[in-house]
Amino acid sequence: MEAERPTTALNAECRYDLEIKAMAKAVVLATPQERAIEAARQVALVVGASLVVALCARVTIPLLPLTPVPLTLQNFGVLLVGLLLGSRRGFAALTLYLAEGAVGLPVFSQTPTSLVGIAHILGPTGGFLMVYPFVAFLAGYVFERGAKTFARAAVAGFLAEMLLFAGGLSWLYLFTHSLAKAAYLGLYWFLAAEVMKVMFAAAIATRWRRTSAAQ
Repeated sequence: MEAERPTTALNAECRYDLEIKAMAKAVVLATPQERAIEAARQVALVVGASLVVALCARVTIPLLPLTPVPLTLQNFGVLLVGLLLGSRRGFAALTLYLAEGAVGLPVFSQTPTSLVGIAHILGPTGGFLMVYPFVAFLAGYVFERGAKTFARAAVAGFLAEMLLFAGGLSWLYLFTHSLAKAAYLGLYWFLAAEVMKVMFAAAIATRWRRTSAAQ
């Protein structure tokens, strides 16, 4: 007799299948008016999420003269958006966020360079900004595929953070021409804070998903 798979894995798989079937049924049965309302809701979620990240970016602690990279809640907002909205909407929200900043809207964290718009994105800290859509996508992608547990959310957050710092440090390397210098400026000062951000984002996302599922 074939061994049974663990109950938790079966439950997670069943829930995921039910979610997919419900989404497919909604698409088939929705009237044009319902589809328009749903599309407007999705757009509002994406725009609202980009504004949440912009608000998080206002919470900034400069670390000069140690590093030009400030300590900010900006990437906490990125993680939270990815975990709550999922991979596709998270990617869309952060792409919109970059577009808002590129045209000169004050959505980015303040830096010592005082650059704005495209110049800010191409500045020393721009590597972190450029990968934001992919960071949100990865966090959402990992979290939405399986049981919505704190552990999965935390793993999703840490993987996304690894991608964030890979992008940020690679860009800093282009300015410093030294991996050690790039790590000094863009990594060492932030490790403890990043762990806390991941934990808080994972806790909020897990609680939100559980509350939504219970309703």
